[in-house]
Amino acid sequence: MCWQCDHPGATRADYLEVLRRAARETGWAVQYVETDPPFAYTIGLADAGLPELLITGLPPEPSLGLLNAAAHYMVHETEPVPGDTMSFGDDVVAEFVEVSAPDVHTGWAAAYHGGPVRGMQVAWRDHDGHSPWCPDFNLGGPRQPVLGIRGPTEG
Repeated sequence: MCWQCDHPGATRADYLEVLRRAARETGWAVQYVETDPPFAYTIGLADAGLPELLITGLPPEPSLGLLNAAAHYMVHETEPVPGDTMSFGDDVVAEFVEVSAPDVHTGWAAAYHGGPVRGMQVAWRDHDGHSPWCPDFNLGGPRQPVLGIRGPTEG
C-alpha cells in the first residue's frame, strides 16, 4: 500500500516532510511507483548537484537496492555519464541513460526541489547480459522501458 493510501487525511506537504526527513538521514529518499510496469526514483540527490536516479520494470526490493547502491556511488565516488556501466555484485550490470523528460516520471522529486530535476536511468541487464534495447532482452520476463537515448559507449 502507498503512504498516501495509509494516511488518507494527510496532505502533500505532510508527505514532502516525510521525504525531507528521509533525505536528511541518508542524502536521498526512494519513491516506488506501483504502475505497470513499475518504476522507482530517488529524491534529494539534486541537493548535491546530481541527477535523480530512476529504474523501471522491477519489484520494490531490487529497485530500492539498486537505486541506493547507485546513489551511494554517485554521492561518494563520482557522477556517471550516459553510457557508463556499473556492476552491482555478481548478478547485475546496469548502464546509465540520461532521461529525456525526467519531470514526467519524478513528480515528487520536482515537488521536493521546487522545479525541474535532471534524471539518469539505471538500465539493468537481464540474467543473460542483454540490455533492454536488445531484441532478446528478458524473453518471457518483465519489460524495462528506457526513458532516454542511450549515450556513447566504449568499443
